[in-house]
Amino acid sequence: QVQLVESGGGLVQAGGSLRLSCVGSGRTSRWYRMGWFRQAPGKERESVARITWGSGVTGYADSVKGRFTISRDNAKNTVYLQMNNLKPGDTAVYYCAVSTSTVSGSNPAAYEYWGQGTQVTVSS
Repeated sequence: QVQLVESGGGLVQAGGSLRLSCVGSGRTSRWYRMGWFRQAPGKERESVARITWGSGVTGYADSVKGRFTISRDNAKNTVYLQMNNLKPGDTAVYYCAVSTSTVSGSNPAAYEYWGQGTQVTVSS
């Protein structure tokens, strides 16, 4: 069983930065991709960034390109999301997730394991 624990959320002013962390445990040998998703009230969960666990290939939503950076530390079973130049529209609960599928991409349904989420609030 895989367990994921996020941390690093909080309240920040527009233009500020936050760094989210997600520590995983369990059968990490089956991990193919880790992703960060977010969900704002009344909206669907959306992909923010993703990284292939082995090769480190990354992908980003257009709305965060140039502002957010995803990275991982395989030795620590940890994935990070560095968020710079935050905007009020980035306010949401942020979740990390793990997929064992090679075709997961940005589709939340393809991720089997999820963390509990961490709140990010950006004030204007």
